Amino acid sequence: MNVRSILFAGVLTLIAAGSLAAGQQVPPAPAPAPPPAPPDTAISAGQIQRWFEAFTVLQAQEALKLSEAQYGRFVTRLKALQDARRKHQLARNQIMGDLRRLTNPQTGSNDEAALTERLKALREEDDRAAIDVKKAYEGLDEALDIRQQARFRFFEERMEQQKLELLTKTRQNARAAARGRGKT
Repeated sequence: MNVRSILFAGVLTLIAAGSLAAGQQVPPAPAPAPPPAPPDTAISAGQIQRWFEAFTVLQAQEALKLSEAQYGRFVTRLKALQDARRKHQLARNQIMGDLRRLTNPQTGSNDEAALTERLKALREEDDRAAIDVKKAYEGLDEALDIRQQARFRFFEERMEQQKLELLTKTRQNARAAARGRGKT
């Protein structure tokens, strides 16, 4: 069993553990892996995001028909793209939280200078994100031929849709499990 197969089995186990924590029954992972999380353990969207990023890396080789020679460079560059997106999303979320607090009618202040500064920070963060993500895409494209670049864009769309479906299902299962616990 190669390293990718072991990693894939681990990711499947983590996703299965997340489903179990959300109250969904799933079949066991195809290979030995860490024990699943206890059923009452909450799984964060960030954990699902990280698991899905690892799953995406594993799926990319087949979807893009990457050669063994391309795979290492591609994975490194895909992780750089994922890291850039995650870093900027965290920074953006922080700024948006600040704006939410500053504009809350019950607890917010009338500090227009603080609002102006936070809005400027948001624009700057969005600009930095666009530049960093563009650079990450350029680096990733260097590891792919033109057909693979095009397939990667479709692959990303499909993986994003799958992630959203998984998050939606996890939230629905968590709500159903919470309602079930409330009735006992």
